[in-house]
Amino acid sequence: MADIHIERKHSLGLAEARKVAFKWAEQAEEKLDMECTYEEGDHADEVCFKRSGVSGTLTVTPDSFALQARLGFLLGAFKDTIEGEIVKNLDKLLAPKTPTAKKSTPKKKA
Repeated sequence: MADIHIERKHSLGLAEARKVAFKWAEQAEEKLDMECTYEEGDHADEVCFKRSGVSGTLTVTPDSFALQARLGFLLGAFKDTIEGEIVKNLDKLLAPKTPTAKKSTPKKKA
């Protein structure tokens, strides 16, 4: 068995962090066929996820995300690849959103 531990600090606060965690759980269900359950708490939330060969939790606090996953024997051989994809996905979800620039329309000459 192989274990994955990932922690990411953020400054979103719990309400915004919940939105990110919900999105992460939706993506895990859709793209990875995970079964996810979300439990809200007063000071932290927990997303439990599982499927054949993997199980774990994503703990969401006002200032961090902590992912713990246990890979089964077959998936353990792909630990580095799986961990890299999780990191990439989580970092993408946590990346600051930059507002899109408004396109100005050219003015017509009279």
